[in-house]
Amino acid sequence: MSFQTPLTIKEIIGNIHRKKYILPAIQREFVWSTDQVERLFDSLMQGYPVGSFLFWYVNKEKSKTFQFYEFIREYHEKDNRHNPIADISGEEDIIAILDGQQRLTSMYIGLKGSYAYKLPRMRSNNPLAYPKQKLYVDLLAPSEEFDTIYDFRFLTEEDVNYDHANNSAYWFKVSDILDFNDHFELNQYLIEKGLNSLEKDKALFANQTLFKLYKAINETPSINYYLEKEQKLDKVLNIFIRVNSGGTALSYSDLLLSIATAQWKDKDARKEITEFVDEINQIGDGFNFNKDLVLKSCLVLCDFSDIAFKVDNFGTETMQKIEKNWDDVKKAIRLAISLVSNFGFNQETLTSNNAIIPIAYYLLKRGLLANYVQSSTYESDRQLVHKWLILALLKRVFSGQPDNVLRPLRKIIMNNHDSFPLNIIIEELKGGTKSFTFTDDEISNLLTYQYGQKHTFSVLALLYPTLDFRNKFHLDHIFAKSLFTKKNLSKLGVPEDKQDAFINECNVIINLQLLEGVPNQQKSNMNFDEWIVKTYPDHSKRKDYMDKHYIPNIDLNISNFDNFIEQRRQLFISQLTSILTV
Repeated sequence: MSFQTPLTIKEIIGNIHRKKYILPAIQREFVWSTDQVERLFDSLMQGYPVGSFLFWYVNKEKSKTFQFYEFIREYHEKDNRHNPIADISGEEDIIAILDGQQRLTSMYIGLKGSYAYKLPRMRSNNPLAYPKQKLYVDLLAPSEEFDTIYDFRFLTEEDVNYDHANNSAYWFKVSDILDFNDHFELNQYLIEKGLNSLEKDKALFANQTLFKLYKAINETPSINYYLEKEQKLDKVLNIFIRVNSGGTALSYSDLLLSIATAQWKDKDARKEITEFVDEINQIGDGFNFNKDLVLKSCLVLCDFSDIAFKVDNFGTETMQKIEKNWDDVKKAIRLAISLVSNFGFNQETLTSNNAIIPIAYYLLKRGLLANYVQSSTYESDRQLVHKWLILALLKRVFSGQPDNVLRPLRKIIMNNHDSFPLNIIIEELKGGTKSFTFTDDEISNLLTYQYGQKHTFSVLALLYPTLDFRNKFHLDHIFAKSLFTKKNLSKLGVPEDKQDAFINECNVIINLQLLEGVPNQQKSNMNFDEWIVKTYPDHSKRKDYMDKHYIPNIDLNISNFDNFIEQRRQLFISQLTSILTV
């Protein structure tokens, strides 16, 4: 590996644009934010070093052996996050980037492309939520941020036109700097745009900023890089891991995925897995799974003895077995996630993605029953899975070292899969660090969760075992939250010395229920004692509702809220104890 003559950014961008520089499958995808890109360009303008780069020379004989990808240019947070596959002819040597991909992609997007990210407070399915933005720098004034000098921003054309019309900024499109060939053209631009005739401070700043940008991009050889010529994949991976051991840690899945891409024979592993991740995250109300979850599932579901993320575990034989079983692995994961979605879980309430893996393993061993999620035949079995999932999430058994619970769970399921072995799991893991049993104190602590906390849904799901979560439901305050202000409580006759306690307890789980969507909308902000009589005038139906929702048979006026909380707490503890005590 030798140090090469530094290159200018303009030379680098040209080589990327002509696809002379590409990315090996080892590389993760682009993850930098607009703020990081903007700060990188500010560093370039200030002459700060931006680190060294590591390039990999791949001769044409070897270039067809590995999978390579192009740099992403028009980045879209929703619709265009994945690098396109590079078309390698095998007739020319190529240069692959081993270290520096995030920085080089940022430069490429800033100088040749665009960045579209979701605007706040807009729905993700609204196409207007992702406006196309290009990188600009203000030629009239410095940045107002304390740690930057130059004001780089990703903006839409509408943003730029608005600021120009109001003379609040003069935004120069950064990509235009590549069109200038000498200093004369810079001066000509400043004159034509009237920037040299502004008041002295602004004219000087515009002149300085434009010339510095030209120098940083077109003239200064700031890209210092090493060139690695080794052709053996194992050694290149070793180099890559060592080089990337600092900074934002690469997940092993990125490295293992690159090996899979090189060793799968009939499928493109990276394309298969990234597209599958996108697919499963769209199930139900949406999830937040990643490549790590999928690859860990491959190790468990393919019955490898060692399920740790270690490069040594992923030889040719391992990867080919995963490829051979890939279709069944996908079906099992998809079926497990569909089941968990039908239990009412989503990315907000599924507090451990790893909890999916034992369910997928069980479904695989059961034979991937296509109608398992819906058929009444498997209703009692689904209830066992449902209870196991909630116990696992509330006991947080997958925290710390998840492999320490995945291994024994897999062994139990492997030997007991005629029905879901909930009782065997509880019994065999009892007393260990990954126990599924609850003490009285732990049961009591479950009732400290509040509205908005992720585990709250799991506790309530235990208490509502017959609720059909395929329908829309609301996590509802029994006594409406809007009632709990001191002004309103005084108006309703609550003594002043009780008001703080009432307000503190309005969000606790004991004041929450799972309610069908329509009744909840009807309930709105009515006083609870009025709502329940109006909604259930028939005494027997009212009693059914109260029993289903653990409503104590007491005065339900808000002035009796403290007694309501205590009485319902006891009902919850009694029910949870009967459910959780083995």
